[in-house]
Amino acid sequence: MSAVFALNSASVHFGLPARAVRALSDVSLQIHLGERVALVGANGCGKSTLLRVLHGLIAPTSGQVQSQADLRQAMLFQKPHLMRLSVQANIALGLWLRGTPWKQAKEQALTALARVGLRALAARNARQLSGGQQQRVAMARAWALQPKVLLLDEPTASLDPHAKREVEALIEEFASGAEAMTLVFASHNLGQVKRLASRVIYLEQGHVLADLPVHDFFGGSLLQMQYPAAHLFVKGELV
Repeated sequence: MSAVFALNSASVHFGLPARAVRALSDVSLQIHLGERVALVGANGCGKSTLLRVLHGLIAPTSGQVQSQADLRQAMLFQKPHLMRLSVQANIALGLWLRGTPWKQAKEQALTALARVGLRALAARNARQLSGGQQQRVAMARAWALQPKVLLLDEPTASLDPHAKREVEALIEEFASGAEAMTLVFASHNLGQVKRLASRVIYLEQGHVLADLPVHDFFGGSLLQMQYPAAHLFVKGELV
């Protein structure tokens, strides 16, 4: 498989050198086309920082991060940032900034909204929608850009159960089919990880302590023997 991302001893420090907080420590890994990679671990373990490094929002303090040339990627956050514009305009604006003529961008925005089941809300103010609807608008905005890689940072954490199921179903659809997107997502929901991921990376204090296929990560014996901290995390016994 072709690697879309390759990290070599990548570290990220925040703050002055004397009091620097190490968010990532010597992380080396590859993510390949078509994978569904879940990042798991306690709050502050480095999941969000790793996603931002992959998306180019944070440069590593040391080490290297490489990605495929001209890689199209999009990132969704736990709470999407939507402007005080119509739902349609929020999506069209991203396309326009990529060079699409405004009229064409508006038409493509409607197609994207239909893709996530929100075509009827195109004229509504995006900030007046429910949390689940806003996240689906954000997913439509990402889908409209036709990325090869979709990065998601706790995309369903603040949603009610019904909205979670809707958003998770869309993520599953985006990762399936002939033009499937590569997924890299952070989640505290281990049930969601089991349903969506093909590979699980467990982080603790900025270190990658386990990197396994999903069936091995939740299988028990291998995780318990070789990755005891990750095993305790899965059992809910690691604070």
